[in-house]
Amino acid sequence: MTRKQMVTYGLLVLGLGLAAYLLWNIFSQYTWSDITASVAEIPTFNLVLALAFTAASYVCLTGFDWCGVRYVENDLAYQKIGLASFISLAVGQSVGLAGLSSGGLRYRYYAHWGMDTEDVAKIVLMSGVTVAIGLAMLTGVVMIINPADGAEVLRIGEPAVLAIGIGCLLVVAAYLALARFARAPVRIRKWTFQMPTLKLALAQVVIGTLNFALVAAALREVMGAAGDVSYLKAATAYVLANIAIIITHAPGGLGVLEATVRHVMGDKASIGSLVAFRVIYYFIPLAIGIPLALVTEAVFKSRKGNGSPPVAGASKAG
Repeated sequence: MTRKQMVTYGLLVLGLGLAAYLLWNIFSQYTWSDITASVAEIPTFNLVLALAFTAASYVCLTGFDWCGVRYVENDLAYQKIGLASFISLAVGQSVGLAGLSSGGLRYRYYAHWGMDTEDVAKIVLMSGVTVAIGLAMLTGVVMIINPADGAEVLRIGEPAVLAIGIGCLLVVAAYLALARFARAPVRIRKWTFQMPTLKLALAQVVIGTLNFALVAAALREVMGAAGDVSYLKAATAYVLANIAIIITHAPGGLGVLEATVRHVMGDKASIGSLVAFRVIYYFIPLAIGIPLALVTEAVFKSRKGNGSPPVAGASKAG
């Protein structure tokens, strides 16, 4: 086993250990009947809306890959991009270390459609940048529009919250400025990178922000049993939870998301709402993604056995 593999597996074990501790800390005070009763209290209408927001979020996530594929100047059809994106992220977001797990799945699909390792690496990189830009944009908007909730959650003054919000928006503005003016490529070993076009960078900002906004909306809906929950406060809780997840690398944010949202929202984040959100946003897509991956793999092998060409629709854009 290489040193890199040892570090990767070590981080995964630490993440799982942290997730187990946090989950035990959250759920140990409840019985199974308490949890099921809490889930049952969530209005059906709210659950349906949460499912709709989740579906819309996963559509946005296909846009992450679309930006990456267009960045490497490939005209692969959206249907194939959507398939690779959904399967990769449905599995990767639940397994954890999404950059590695979803990246490996992406390579399986995009390589089958004619892309090389450098192209796939750039697609994964662009997806990660879209995540960061979207999270920064939503954080900035939430902190500026609703500094009172941010101050309450972070236990700092409103001027400091406003400063954080402005700083996040300045990061996004700087990224767009680099996309507009920094055109010189950067060479790292044998690979060459350069900023995306301004049009593509704007697409990243819009798609990334909309994705996080939709997931925050799904989270708000499952907290409907606790009464009227402010969208901005739910968005603040989700933004902070995502920052914690990125730092800890816990698989699917397991335990970290629940602990952070519970800390921010208090009793409004009932145990049932946390369970419902994880089932809706993580487990249902995973339950769809795994069989879809198996079917897709069978199709690939069948076509390979029949001698069908694997590269249809994957030429470079002229």
